[in-house]
Amino acid sequence: MKIAMIIVRTLMGLFLLFASVSYFFNLMKAPAVMPEEVITYNKGIAVAHILTIVKSIELLCGLLLVIGRFATLATILIFPITVNIVLFHAYADPANIGGGIVLLVFNLFMAYYYRKNYAPLFSFK
Repeated sequence: MKIAMIIVRTLMGLFLLFASVSYFFNLMKAPAVMPEEVITYNKGIAVAHILTIVKSIELLCGLLLVIGRFATLATILIFPITVNIVLFHAYADPANIGGGIVLLVFNLFMAYYYRKNYAPLFSFK
């Protein structure tokens, strides 16, 4: 199980690093044709500069996961972003949901692996 965790943690970290670095260095071009829902969503988050914050969190979590430090924290920190990615693609761009599903499965696997670290959060005192 430990080897599987190292593999999943590293792959997820690299996935997040690739997504954030490609955003900051503008390595990937936007597709020429996008659904109307995607265009509307992108305009909304561009006004509030939310994508820069999200990509910064992705970069931080990707680095933490790759180096193996604070992986429990990174798992929790990236989870809402992962859910947002899956829900966005489920409703606005279902053709490209594959990466989001893989990211969600990796995140859930890591949360299950670190479940003992989260136990104090749910204890009654």
